Amino acid sequence: MKTGVIGLGAMGAGMANNFHKAGILHAVWNRTQSKAKALAEQTGALLCESPEQLSAECELIIICVSRDEDVLEMIEKVASAVVENSTVVDTSTVSSATAESAAAILKERGAHFLDCPVSGGSEGAVNGTLAMMAGGDAEILDRARSSLDAITKSIVHIGPTGSGQACKAVNQIICAGLYETVAEALAFGKAAGLNMEKVVEVVSGGAASNWVLDNRSNFMLNNNYPPGFRVHLHLKDLNICKQMATEMGVKDMRITEQTMNDYQLLIDQGFSEEDVSSVFRLK
Repeated sequence: MKTGVIGLGAMGAGMANNFHKAGILHAVWNRTQSKAKALAEQTGALLCESPEQLSAECELIIICVSRDEDVLEMIEKVASAVVENSTVVDTSTVSSATAESAAAILKERGAHFLDCPVSGGSEGAVNGTLAMMAGGDAEILDRARSSLDAITKSIVHIGPTGSGQACKAVNQIICAGLYETVAEALAFGKAAGLNMEKVVEVVSGGAASNWVLDNRSNFMLNNNYPPGFRVHLHLKDLNICKQMATEMGVKDMRITEQTMNDYQLLIDQGFSEEDVSSVFRLK
């Protein structure tokens, strides 16, 4: 499929490069055009002047932006020029309601929509090893699967439209707890005067092994937090999770709420652009 990517941040750029390696990247667009220009020159992809131009050029359109309102803005633009029977895949993290609205808009133009948020961090985007949680028509997903294989290590169809985003909410809640717990445990180990490299080595081989410990403990122990998954973006995601939980009647979200409070403290201290592992600063 001729594939276009809208949104070339840390995640989108990595995905675009992997589509290029697979020989299917056709076009790119980004709000900051300098990013799109650099990637187009690197890959030979068409540099589009607008989402509408990209939409008219591609059969598979990947959206990777930050917020619900951004997704709906891009969907409106894409829908105005989309080719009938094209497929739009949103890899952003937004609410299930936003996914359902996007699907309805595209359906009116004869196009298909899949809500396919991903997990695996910027490393997964670069390495093409993302885990994709897909909501929407299973047959449409199967049609796009061979192309999406270029950016993923696994694709799981969760259910109808909105299911992918609900599953991503589960993922983000788990991540919130992991970052809090790993940061707290490493702070404890440092206070005990332990050799933390050895601690991480042995703990990573046991029951406490997890992605955050494996991939972010070095950030915490070196007190260096290069942008990976930014604090303000995870806070945005957790606000979505909290809203969905309230609507569904889930009563106890204490871990999520604690992480939200900690992220707000980091933002207030000027660390909103750091990786979320900077929660270690507060321990």
